[in-house]
Amino acid sequence: MAILNMVQAINLALRQEMERDEKVVLLGQDIGINGGVFRVTDGLWKQFGDSRVMDTPLAEAGIIGTSIGLAMTGFKPVAEIQFDGFFYPGFDQVISHAARMRNRTRGVLTCPLVVRMPYGGGVRALEHHSESMEAIFAHTPGIKVVIPSTPREAKGLLASAIRDPDPVVFLEPKRIYRAIKEEVPDGEFLIPIGKANIVKQGNQVTLVSYGAMLWVCQKALEQLKGKYSVEVIDLRTVSPLDSDTILSSVKKTGRCVIVQEGPRSFGVAAEIIAQINEKALFELQAPVERVTGHDIILPYYKNELNCIPSEERIVFAVEKVMKD
Repeated sequence: MAILNMVQAINLALRQEMERDEKVVLLGQDIGINGGVFRVTDGLWKQFGDSRVMDTPLAEAGIIGTSIGLAMTGFKPVAEIQFDGFFYPGFDQVISHAARMRNRTRGVLTCPLVVRMPYGGGVRALEHHSESMEAIFAHTPGIKVVIPSTPREAKGLLASAIRDPDPVVFLEPKRIYRAIKEEVPDGEFLIPIGKANIVKQGNQVTLVSYGAMLWVCQKALEQLKGKYSVEVIDLRTVSPLDSDTILSSVKKTGRCVIVQEGPRSFGVAAEIIAQINEKALFELQAPVERVTGHDIILPYYKNELNCIPSEERIVFAVEKVMKD
């Protein structure tokens, strides 16, 4: 197995899926000769040509609309949006058409579309470049929302997303694009969509997160130095949510901390808390804590990391639930 970062792992997944299935095509701004703004598609245009790796105008609605048409006529398009803050014009096409195609045609047509894009803050980017709005996408029936946390996870989840018959929004945490390297399987490798991963077993408190925040959670646990037995769950998929894995863990530990980068209100953490309260309330030994971004537009530069959950805030939340 090769030691890869997330950019390399995603590139490998795209390459192998394109080699496996000639119906897989890529489209997006600057993804061809330039290899994408983060070089995720580097080398693919040279290997597969401009009939399968297509540079598009700067027009997100056009990119997604074209992808939906391709998906409905037998192709498996993988559309790249340069940053998720630019996705909103194209999201109209996803809400109004891609997400509804199976229902609209009573199962006659599906829409095997993947929209992949870098998301999240922590890299000192400009406005519209650091959004964490996965809750908006997950709130839309008919689409899946997948967020990898490591290079290995990225390869396996992206391959599954490309093979999925329905639209998948694939959010790539750019903060860890090149921050983490690990062994990634060389050959075919699939991680099922909708199944969370228990990264670390524990019996005193459940720590739930996903994407770049899982990396921050692991750093927080290093600060705790084994003080508590923490079970760490990586959601992998925000929608559909693997409630069974979360609830089983919370029923075992009796305590839970949820970490999300996105704004606090109406977010993924809030949904998980609601489900815990509905189905595991009497097993709780302390109120569930959530560590989240603030309900503000992500600040520029100097204050950006003050808005994003930190190791210290996660440690504080764990300590709080353990003392209750």
